[in-house]
Amino acid sequence: MNWYLAVLKKYADFSGRARRKEYWMFILFNILISFVIGILGAIIGETGGLITVSLSGLYSLFIFIPSIAVTVRRLHDTNRTGWWILISLIPFFGAIILFIFMILDSDPNANAYGENPKLAPEPQ
Repeated sequence: MNWYLAVLKKYADFSGRARRKEYWMFILFNILISFVIGILGAIIGETGGLITVSLSGLYSLFIFIPSIAVTVRRLHDTNRTGWWILISLIPFFGAIILFIFMILDSDPNANAYGENPKLAPEPQ
């Protein structure tokens, strides 16, 4: 949960680097929250209804900029410019290439985007 909140605290920070753990924990919590929103909609009996759609839409709007920011910082961690996020606009292959970039290990040394975040303490 601390990793998720750490990304939200850096809401629109596109500079610096983000470790794999920070990125994937953020993705994991997004998936879990989406499931909870879907389950709440099913409990209410509004599957596909207005309440579920509006909750899901509001959450998507809330998380849109932080998810782009953490993806750009993750690309920086692999020593790539944040503009590589645009490769996801290429149907199918772009998403696969971006996924591969997200699972690659960090650049072990300092790069143009900052020091290796693995050397910094984890969020509390």
